Amino acid sequence: MHVALRSDLDYSNGEAARLKELVVAKLIFFCGKMAAGKSTLAKELAARERAVLLVQDEFVERLFPGEIIDIPSYLKYSARLRSVVGPHTCALLAMGTTVVLDFPGNTKSQRAWFRELFEQAGVDHELHFVDAPDALCKRQLKERSKHLPPGTPWTSEAEFDMITAHFLAPSDDEGFNVIRHPRSEGVDLA
Repeated sequence: MHVALRSDLDYSNGEAARLKELVVAKLIFFCGKMAAGKSTLAKELAARERAVLLVQDEFVERLFPGEIIDIPSYLKYSARLRSVVGPHTCALLAMGTTVVLDFPGNTKSQRAWFRELFEQAGVDHELHFVDAPDALCKRQLKERSKHLPPGTPWTSEAEFDMITAHFLAPSDDEGFNVIRHPRSEGVDLA
């Protein structure tokens, strides 16, 4: 993704500051179990908000192909990715650009990273919680994985159960602006 300053604005005399007053940026991020529909919602919100969409899975596939094989390797490479994406996200937000981060916010420590970003940039935020039952997530995981080669990581029910064991829904004491998206068996987002 290429981000450029507008050439018709004189950034030295405050035109950028006046432009920023017209555009209210915010950070949009997600919480929800694997295959709950977070990525589908992220795309919809990015289009609606005319926002920059950054997707962790896409970065990981291109930067670390075949290297994320278990939870320790996921933690290692996702930390590297966050260390690079974080400052760029803050820069975009500070310029008045809304950013949709399709990165997991499924634990308190993951959500703490998002808090650092929006607080550092001085912008508002939305935490979209896709609240879906395990049975629906497993069905959607099976559906989206059926064309992948056997043994592809993060596609089995056992892996879903292992990852979901770490899941913690956002709580009021965390102080986020939570927008809850309850899901039921009859509604598909993934």
